Amino acid sequence: MKIFSLPPVLLLCCLLTGIRLTTSAQTQDSAYNRGRWGVEGRADKISDKISKQVGLNKSQYKEIYAINEDIIRRMDVIRANTELTQKERMRQMKALETERSQRFKTVLSATQYKRWNDWEMSKKEHLEKKMEKKRQRKEANRS
Repeated sequence: MKIFSLPPVLLLCCLLTGIRLTTSAQTQDSAYNRGRWGVEGRADKISDKISKQVGLNKSQYKEIYAINEDIIRRMDVIRANTELTQKERMRQMKALETERSQRFKTVLSATQYKRWNDWEMSKKEHLEKKMEKKRQRKEANRS
């Protein structure tokens, strides 16, 4: 006597697999928001990069991390505020970057601050070159 037929068993397997994939996707989404790309994760990533560039000691790292965490939280609030115009949003972001720079001055030594500032400038130059290439490609495609 045959207890199970093939089509219902296959349907049950597909259903269970679908449920498993859905729950794992939800788990990954919540980990994404909490983990590496949450405020703490982004602050940690930025602080690690700064530490490698300028050679921070443990107390400096903690202070830089706290500054980065504060600035990132405030930037997220600005990004989430839909009432701001693009110009106002950019103005506030620039003000936060200036504040970060001033706060870093109090934590870093003069040579460390110079290394960090030079690194920031080179990143900006690289981004400007990249944006210029993108603009040139758009113009070439229009022609």
